[in-house]
Amino acid sequence: MNDDAPQDQTAQGQDPRTTDDGSPSRRSVLRTTAGAVGVAGTGLGLGAFGAGPASAAQDAPAGSPLSVPPRKGATMAGVPFDRRSTVRVGIVGLGNRGGSMIDLFLAVEGVRVVALCDPVKEKTEQAAAKVTAAGQPAPAVYTNGEDDYENLCARGDIDFVYVATPWDFHFEMAKTAMLNGKHVGVECPIALRLDQLWELVDLSERTRRHCMQLENCCYGQNEMRVLRMAHAGLFGDLLHGAGAYNHDLRGLMFDPDYYEGPWRRLWHTRMRGDLYPNHGFGPVAGYMDVNRGDRAVSITSVGSPSLGLAAYRKEHMPAGDPSWKETYIESDRTISLVQTAKGRVIRLEHDVSTPHPYSRINSLGGTKGVFEDYPERIYLEPDHSNDEWGDFGAYADWDHWLWKEHADPPGGHGGMDYMLVFRLMQCIRLGLVPDFDVYDAATWTAPVPLSHLSIKAKGAPQEIPDFTRGEWKKARAGMDSEKPEE
Repeated sequence: MNDDAPQDQTAQGQDPRTTDDGSPSRRSVLRTTAGAVGVAGTGLGLGAFGAGPASAAQDAPAGSPLSVPPRKGATMAGVPFDRRSTVRVGIVGLGNRGGSMIDLFLAVEGVRVVALCDPVKEKTEQAAAKVTAAGQPAPAVYTNGEDDYENLCARGDIDFVYVATPWDFHFEMAKTAMLNGKHVGVECPIALRLDQLWELVDLSERTRRHCMQLENCCYGQNEMRVLRMAHAGLFGDLLHGAGAYNHDLRGLMFDPDYYEGPWRRLWHTRMRGDLYPNHGFGPVAGYMDVNRGDRAVSITSVGSPSLGLAAYRKEHMPAGDPSWKETYIESDRTISLVQTAKGRVIRLEHDVSTPHPYSRINSLGGTKGVFEDYPERIYLEPDHSNDEWGDFGAYADWDHWLWKEHADPPGGHGGMDYMLVFRLMQCIRLGLVPDFDVYDAATWTAPVPLSHLSIKAKGAPQEIPDFTRGEWKKARAGMDSEKPEE
C-alpha cells in the first residue's frame, strides 16, 4: 500500500530544480508543472509526466495489434524462485512507507537488508540504524541523487529489490532491477501506461526475474478468509465482486510535508480515471482466479465531476499557495465495471477527494450468497435466512494458515503488511512459486490508463489485454496456498 510515500528527497546541498549537470530534474517537473498541466488538461499524453516519451500504445484502440505484442520470452506463470538460505534485500525509497516497511523485513527470519537508497541522507541514516540495531551488518547506503538506485540495483549481493517511491519512478526502478538480475517488488501502481506494463511483462519473461505488485490488501485477514471460502465453494458459482479505494486523502494531499511535494495531488491534474485500483481489484481477482482460469477482458468507467480538491483548497489553503495554479480533472468518484471471460462482473471505485469513511468495499457474491465488508457481514444459504445478515466471525475456522500461524502480526494496516513480507520472503527462501506475478501486476494496474480512456470515450468499454498470452486458461495456484514444509 503506497499511502505513505517518501517525503522530500532532494539531495542535501543540491538545487532541487536541477540535476548535477544543470538540466531540469524530474522532481522539478513534479513540483513546478501544476499550472501547465491544468491548462493542458487531457490534451497531454498519459506519458507526458512519466518516465520516457509517450507511446502510441497508451491510446491504442481496443483490439489493436498493440494490445498483445508477440512474446519475447517463456512464461513466468508457475516459475519458482531460486532457493536462498538468506534473502538479501535492497530497499529504494525510505519515506513514510519504505521507512516503516524496513521494520518488517528485519522482523522476518532469514532476511538481511544489505543496501538502502534515498536521496535524503537523514532517511538512509535512520533506516541504517534500524538495521544495525537488529543485529545485522551495516548496510550500504546510496544517497547521491535520484538516480543512485541504479548503483544499488547493480550490486552482486542483492536478491530482491523493494521499491517504495512516488509513482512516477516505479516503472524505471522495476525495469532497472530486472535488467540487473534482481527480483523486484513495487508499491502500487507498478506503472501508469499500457506500454510500460507490457515492457515489464516482457522483461520479467526475458530476464527470468519476478516483478510483483506488492498488494498488501490481498493478505488482509478478511480477504484471505473470503478467498478460502470462495475456493471451497461456500459462495456457489461466483457471479460478482467489488473493491475500492475510497479514502479521504484531502488533508494529506495538501500537506506540504506528508507527500514529497505535491506529487500525488498532481496526478489529479493529469488523468480522469481510477488512479489506485489495485487495493480493490487484487483481492477480488484472487477470489475469481483471474489469470488462473478466468481473466479480465474489458473495463467501462464513468466519473463524477472533479470538485472536491478545489473545494478543500478554497477552504484551507491561503492565497498564493502553489496549489492555486492547479486545475483538477480527476473524477472525484470513479466507478468501473470489469467483465471477465466467464461473464463475471467486478465493480471498482476510487475516491480520495471527498469526505467519507475509509472503505475498500471488498464484496463477493455467488449463487449461494454474498459477503460485504465495511462493516463485515455475510449471508450464505443454508446458514442464513429471512434476509438477515450473519456474523462473519462465525467463519473464523476458514482463516488462511498465515493468519492462524501469525494471529497477532506486527506492522501496519492490521497486520497485512507483515503477512505480505513474511510470505514473500518465505517463497524466496524455500524456492516456491510466488503468490502473484507480473501478469497479476499488469492486470491489476491496467485500469489506471484504461479507465481514463473509457471516461474520455464517455464510458465506452476498453479491452484489457491478455498479459498472460493465453496462460490464464490453465488453472494454477495463487493466494490460496498450502503451508509449506520449512
